[in-house]
Amino acid sequence: MAERAVLFGHQLRQRREAAGLSLSALARRVHYSKSHLSKVETSVKAPSLQLARRCDAELEAGGALVALLDRVSVAATADETAGGGEYWRMSMAPDGHGELVVVPARESWASGSTLTTAWSVPPRTDQFPHGEDLVSAFGAMFRAFRVLGQNVAPGALLPSLIAQAHTLRMAASVASTTERPPILLLAARFAEYTGWMSQESGDGRAAGWWTDRAADLAHEAGDRDLGPYALVRHALIALYRGDSITTVTAAQRAQRADCSARVRGLAAQREAQGRALGGDHAGAMRCLDRAADLLGDTGANEMIGSWTVRDPIALARGWCLNDLGRPAEAAEILHHEMTSIPRSAVRARARYGARLALAHAEAGQLDQACEAAGEVVRLLPTVDSATIRSDVLDLRRVLSRRQRHPASRKLIAELALVLALARPAGTR
Repeated sequence: MAERAVLFGHQLRQRREAAGLSLSALARRVHYSKSHLSKVETSVKAPSLQLARRCDAELEAGGALVALLDRVSVAATADETAGGGEYWRMSMAPDGHGELVVVPARESWASGSTLTTAWSVPPRTDQFPHGEDLVSAFGAMFRAFRVLGQNVAPGALLPSLIAQAHTLRMAASVASTTERPPILLLAARFAEYTGWMSQESGDGRAAGWWTDRAADLAHEAGDRDLGPYALVRHALIALYRGDSITTVTAAQRAQRADCSARVRGLAAQREAQGRALGGDHAGAMRCLDRAADLLGDTGANEMIGSWTVRDPIALARGWCLNDLGRPAEAAEILHHEMTSIPRSAVRARARYGARLALAHAEAGQLDQACEAAGEVVRLLPTVDSATIRSDVLDLRRVLSRRQRHPASRKLIAELALVLALARPAGTR
């Protein structure tokens, strides 16, 4: 019902405005109150079939509005029957035992129509390739997942990421003393990335849990980087909660750790963002300068931190300037850096495109804001990012104060649609 209301409201508003009708004028024609139509357009109320027919006739939609309700109903039915209407539930134990339970959609878990498949990997070293071969194969898989993560919704990756982390954890438990550390470290990297995808799906609690597991695995492997980097990740989780103090504190702890210059540089960058969120301009700029020095000579490390942007410090500077109340300066930097983000990096383009649109809007540059947001509207449904949605929500709030601007008015409706159709995750 919620999806039907969103789609219908969006289309109704577009067709009404294209016909040059005010909300009051259409209300008089279809004999509904203006307040009722307003609630339908903004998805507060679901449309009735009778209202859809009247609006369709008055707007000369040729049956498109009525058909929209039918299409949504058909889509809902298709969703219910997709994959045979089966629910899959899988469990994985650290001793190698696993189980898949399949239940038809209209049956309960306690019914006799379930299918249960179990397997077991005995805890023997000959069940896995030699350490180097295993790390090489799973390392290539990890890099492929990160590329894929730029272009698909996090929910599409999470089941596979969890399975790989589990397999590596199991392999490490039977590996030799010399082969065990690199396997554990790769398991930690899978766990850290699973935490990031959990945050992108809107599940902050799961993001924190996986990030802690990554730190534990890295510590067990004897690695000095991923544990402190987990603090950088926790700082990012706090940043998106709007918690500047926790962001700065976690980032400072990472910088004091015995770790590589790259991790300390990423931590300094995160501290800058936390200080900017708290309004500390001088502190944010000092942290960015320190981050630039630390990251300048470290070279690329595709395993830790972002690898899709050319100059993360410049992008962070633009990000910080907007939070510091200098949106015009922020927009200038972000606009320049957007040209270097490859089209294939869909998640990165949506993220910084949203920040760019927000900076333009807060600077009063509405035409530029609408232009930048156009790409975000196209890309956000693909990557389904909860963190990007937070910036899009801010953008919609800013534009809502400028509804006399025609392009802004149109964009507000488009933003409402992509936001309403999002289905953020939750931890039970």
